[in-house]
Amino acid sequence: MPKKITETSKPKAKATQTKSTPSAIKSAKPQATEKSIKPQKTDKSTEVVKKPENEKASKRKILFVGSEAFPFAGTGGLGEVLGSLPRAVNDGGEFEARVILPLYESFPQNRRKDLEFVCWTFVNLSWRNQYCGLFRIKEGNTVFYFIDNEYYFKRKNLYGYGDDGERFAFFCRAVLDILPRLDFMPDVLHCNDWQTALVPIYYKLFYMFRDGYGGIKTVFTIHNIEYQGWFHRSMIGDVFGIPDYEFGSIEHFGEINLMRGAIDYSDAVSTVSPTYAKEILDPYYAHTLDGILIHNTHKLRGILNGIDTVTYNPETNPALFAHYNADDKSGKVLDKAGLQKLLWLPINKDVPIIAMITRLASHKGLDIVREALPEILSRDVQFVILGTGDSEYEGYFSYMQERYNDKMRAVIAFDKDLSHKIYSGADMFLMPSKSEPCGLSQMMACRYGTIPIVRETGGLQDSITDAYNGDFGNGYKFSRYAADDLIGAIDRATGLYRDYREKWDGLVDRAMRTDFSWTVSAKEYIKFYNELLS
Repeated sequence: MPKKITETSKPKAKATQTKSTPSAIKSAKPQATEKSIKPQKTDKSTEVVKKPENEKASKRKILFVGSEAFPFAGTGGLGEVLGSLPRAVNDGGEFEARVILPLYESFPQNRRKDLEFVCWTFVNLSWRNQYCGLFRIKEGNTVFYFIDNEYYFKRKNLYGYGDDGERFAFFCRAVLDILPRLDFMPDVLHCNDWQTALVPIYYKLFYMFRDGYGGIKTVFTIHNIEYQGWFHRSMIGDVFGIPDYEFGSIEHFGEINLMRGAIDYSDAVSTVSPTYAKEILDPYYAHTLDGILIHNTHKLRGILNGIDTVTYNPETNPALFAHYNADDKSGKVLDKAGLQKLLWLPINKDVPIIAMITRLASHKGLDIVREALPEILSRDVQFVILGTGDSEYEGYFSYMQERYNDKMRAVIAFDKDLSHKIYSGADMFLMPSKSEPCGLSQMMACRYGTIPIVRETGGLQDSITDAYNGDFGNGYKFSRYAADDLIGAIDRATGLYRDYREKWDGLVDRAMRTDFSWTVSAKEYIKFYNELLS
């Protein structure tokens, strides 16, 4: 049996509250006060919001369902996607996209006053009957909805609790229950990762034949197949509220696997790059789901993610020492000197800085980096790494900084401000991942004119074209997962940097002008939705 991800190992005891207290959004608008959302004080629990008769119905509707979305909640790539892709879909004009996610304790305090209370209801989850509030906020051209329940979501972190299975089962049930109370009945429910996997499962089992629910298509996007939602079989009825006779449709190696169920139950499945869509059909990358994906390969589509080109803009980013753009790159020289000074490295514009910003984990390629690093540092380079993770790697890179104090810096921290300074001040950006569903850092590096050096996997393969002799491409790639291949790619990049500066400058220019905007990705998703709905 494969090693199970420990979102939950045992069913939650029936000490769970059956009616959790409505959330007190203390700084929300007057209509969102605790008093106004008590069940006995309002009739909005049964109110169904009707679409105005004069509202145009020409645009089809996409509701993105996710566990995080910037700027309201985020831990990584998923938050970046759900904060940007819906906005880009709306910019396209053909569809109207909105987002729904939990209302976490970490919701920005300065935005709580902007939350608009919509309604409340109760959601049945197995034997539980839990309060569910609905709020909304407008961010740019996109409406965000928030499912409120303090018992499940008023916690310090987004994930990592023993009852995560129950928390997100409630969220999925709430999303489907609340649909008639929106002014927005979707044509497509676009779900993301295991936390929303129960939406297509519940829809097909319990909702699709209800009045008003017919004809909704479901899309499930795999952002990282490693995290699948494994749970003990005994939770099927007590926690998830699914009849035991349906166990076979969500069973995997004798346990519940929510991602497996979502792949089977969804009308379409997507993932975050074309190469990753092919890789996850291989047992090496699929983490046991290759057979299920091969069976559903007719549904599978890989669409490369984009980045927020407004946030990651060297011409306007306030974190930089100096601003620059593809037409005038003089500011990048100042950013390099500023980074060297900040990190107490020798200030020398002719010595290339190789940088990594990463989670310190082996699948990010750090085992081959550790093997190669002494030889890399024997060259005339400077090496900077920023990140946190496994204590083994934190200790190793800190030791290497002490040993090579004149050319190596390891900042064991999560520091957004410093990350922008590294993106702009470095010359090369190293991403030797063992697997990488999409990757955003290589795109950000290109945006700042910092040349990616990547392994040919997932989105790294799809987004970076090898420069070879420097006349084309936007970075350097190597294929074999080995330290000597990594060193070879670095030597090709540093050789061009030192000996062919005119070609290097051309490479930097091409990298900065590569279009990684969400507009490109949104066009592919719009095509995908049209095919699904046709």
